[in-house]
Amino acid sequence: PGAGNYGFQAQPMGVPGGFVLPPVQNQPTMNGTIWMPIPPSIPNCPPGLEYLTQQIDQILIHQQLELLEIVIGFEEKNKYELKNALGQRVYFAVEDTDCLTRNCCGPSRPFTLRIMDNLGHEVITLQRPLRCSSCCCPCCLQELEVQAPPGKTIGYVVQNWHVCLPKFTIQDEKRTDILKITGPCIVCRCCEDVNFEVKSVDETCTVGRISKQWTGIVREMFTDSDNFGISFPMDLDVKMKAVMIGACFLIVSRLF
Repeated sequence: PGAGNYGFQAQPMGVPGGFVLPPVQNQPTMNGTIWMPIPPSIPNCPPGLEYLTQQIDQILIHQQLELLEIVIGFEEKNKYELKNALGQRVYFAVEDTDCLTRNCCGPSRPFTLRIMDNLGHEVITLQRPLRCSSCCCPCCLQELEVQAPPGKTIGYVVQNWHVCLPKFTIQDEKRTDILKITGPCIVCRCCEDVNFEVKSVDETCTVGRISKQWTGIVREMFTDSDNFGISFPMDLDVKMKAVMIGACFLIVSRLF
């Protein structure tokens, strides 16, 4: 997969992780964490996105538990592990916000999310400005900018106004619509996964999915630590894979 082609093919959607790869020998580890091996550089691919070209059609996102949030409800910086289907860490993401913003603005807060590789290099930056969180206000909808490398925009995730459905559009750096995302009418968190279908621009075929995974009654009720899965065509352009990761984080901040 290259970085200059948005071509993709519709794939049947089933349980996430519908591919099997042979075990990787001599897997790199850091502090007990197994990282995905560093891939070779690829021409015309933004540095750090080479990981998304290595036969990856699924990313699993695990939010880390924060003790102060559990005990006293103090909102700390969110941290996330991004893993492939083999359980190898691909990236690590850290929210960059100040204490006042986190605890006063809550889920409506603006944020910068810095996504780093296994060398600690920031390879993707997500920026969400402060916007009105009311679904009844179509003039100030949510938007997220995706940069890779930091400082160079590769795409946007834009919320679309709808009476009852959560809908988003994935755009490239020129604001051209590439994919559409549609969620369920009622985002129910009780005892089941919540799926957001990723579709072609004309919405005639499903090409991927973003899923909020049910983690059990105790974790759901007493923490805001969530698990998400992203599936996309293996031949989707790496830039759009990165923007889909951004879409997942916008959905996380907007609805969960």
